Amino acid sequence: MKMKLSEALIDAVMGWAVVFLGIALLVLVVVLLGKAMTAKKPAAVTAHEAAVAVAVPETKSSGPAAPGAAGELKLYDTPERDAAMIMAIVADELKLPINELRFISIKEVKK
Repeated sequence: MKMKLSEALIDAVMGWAVVFLGIALLVLVVVLLGKAMTAKKPAAVTAHEAAVAVAVPETKSSGPAAPGAAGELKLYDTPERDAAMIMAIVADELKLPINELRFISIKEVKK
């Protein structure tokens, strides 16, 4: 069965419209996902933020402490998880084992 020229043109236009509509929807989904991913604050702490932590090399006059402990740490507006990440980053940047550092306090700097 042969198609008329007008039917063939309508089918071609409808096919192109479906393809472009699909591409437009795909672009919309990618843009929305990109905005959703960048809207969240990244969990990683930058080296600049890690510099806020006060780290002093451990001294012999620190007093008795449990093996592996480095004294008391005061946290100001900083969750324990973030403090642990900051201490790990500082130790890595200084190229020292974390048990050779003594952290006195960590305070979140709000901009």
